Amino acid sequence: MKNYRIDKENTIMLMIDIQERLAPAIFNSQEIIKNQKILIKGLNKLNIPIIYTEQYPKGLGKTLNELTDLLEEKVAVEKIVFSAYTDEVKEKIKVLNVKNIIITGMETHVCVYQTVRDLVEDGYNCFVIKDAVGSRTKENYENGLFMMNDLGAVISNTETILFDLIKKAGSDEFKFISNLIK
Repeated sequence: MKNYRIDKENTIMLMIDIQERLAPAIFNSQEIIKNQKILIKGLNKLNIPIIYTEQYPKGLGKTLNELTDLLEEKVAVEKIVFSAYTDEVKEKIKVLNVKNIIITGMETHVCVYQTVRDLVEDGYNCFVIKDAVGSRTKENYENGLFMMNDLGAVISNTETILFDLIKKAGSDEFKFISNLIK
């Protein structure tokens, strides 16, 4: 059975390959970028660590500046394999000692899918943010979401995950998150 529970003390986000030359080719890239900014700001407020990767940055460029400008840690994990669950990422997750991984990025049916498959096989709870992942075609996007759901990942969205992390209204975190999603 899937674990739908998420808490801020046991969670990180893994942002996969939202890069200069890849993003313009993604069918829903503007929505992804908008929601990614909301997530980064919200997770920063909640003190949730963010790890991000870049697939072959010499060819695909760096992570979008509008996203890295918001990140507290600005060191990308470079990779040439499709799965972002590289040895370096494994080590970072191990040091952080978490079980829940919020997943965003590109492309849903390749790098995101292979990463989620590897994380699930290693016992992590994956929360794929469907409005913050994308592919070049809608069909590939939908296929990636279907496969990850079938693997046991929770398919969620930006608003749901942020409110699930804060749990209740009335706090400064609630006010901050509410203003982000308006």
